[in-house]
Amino acid sequence: MTASAFDHPYLSGLLGDEDIAAFFSADADIRAMLRFEAALAKAEARHGIIPDATAIEIAAACGTFRPDMLALRRGVGTDGVVVPELVRQLRKAVGGQAAENIHVGATSQDVIDTSLMLRLKDIDMVLSGRLSTLLGLFDALTHRFGSNRLMGHTRMQAAIPITVADRLATWSSPLADYRDRLVHMQATAFPLQFGGAAGTLDKLGNKAAAVRATLAETLGLADRPQWQSQRTAIADIAHILSLITGSLGKFGQDIALLAQAGNEIQLSGGGGSSAMAHKQNPVAAETLVSLARFNAVQLSGIHQSIVHEQERSGAAWTLEWMTLPQMVMACGASTRVGLALAGQIERLGG
Repeated sequence: MTASAFDHPYLSGLLGDEDIAAFFSADADIRAMLRFEAALAKAEARHGIIPDATAIEIAAACGTFRPDMLALRRGVGTDGVVVPELVRQLRKAVGGQAAENIHVGATSQDVIDTSLMLRLKDIDMVLSGRLSTLLGLFDALTHRFGSNRLMGHTRMQAAIPITVADRLATWSSPLADYRDRLVHMQATAFPLQFGGAAGTLDKLGNKAAAVRATLAETLGLADRPQWQSQRTAIADIAHILSLITGSLGKFGQDIALLAQAGNEIQLSGGGGSSAMAHKQNPVAAETLVSLARFNAVQLSGIHQSIVHEQERSGAAWTLEWMTLPQMVMACGASTRVGLALAGQIERLGG
């Protein structure tokens, strides 16, 4: 049993997204954190902070290390973050002098935020690919039905006739913009977090910027000065997630209204009713509306989590952990359901 609808034993059949959920598994998070530690050791060796042989040993250990998950859970209960216990276990696994050269100059937030950015960057590509596929489906519908007539509605009242192509353009145009934004985000929107204890990388002295640049390059992330208390990167990501679900919610709402009228659309694969066997409910369309409204609400939580007091906020950071993954899951589910719904359209207009 789970309190989240996104991975609930049966509600996830409607709202889940296994591909996106995999990026938020504990294993995926830990693998990304270990990537950070391995890359950090290599970057520090390159700039003469730790020995080359030590970096090789640390990187090799990070590739095979499997932590004690129960101990990690206990550690989070005490420390509020997973990294102290993870690093302790990793140092024990490496042993010897090399153990002391793990995590040099870094802090827990560097590891956790960088893990998030590595995974969000991969998710970005999944979402942009899905939007491209959906735009292709809309293009195909335009080719098949674009010249058919629909009744245009303003303020929920019949207005003047329009074409199916007109309506499809309102669905596809914003999604094309979001797809392009997601592609462009690959270069700059996912920054490395590396600031050390208070954001100053004090333990690395005059080599700090060089190590950070090398670390960012190794991980394929943008090189940016620490942003541990400036969360606009997170807010920008949350913003486009809400835009995507919002525009897909408009698509879903329009389909539901077309299905209500009944004569301007034909859909396959509607949902059944336990009381009325004749019904085919527009479940996918309704789901898109729900996901849009969910993310609109969650976005306010992300904006609340921007407020970090001084150099680091545990409260704001924890709120972010509670909110952002749910927004990503909602956006993933929305793109998945949107694709399914577009594929169910057998006729538009008349």
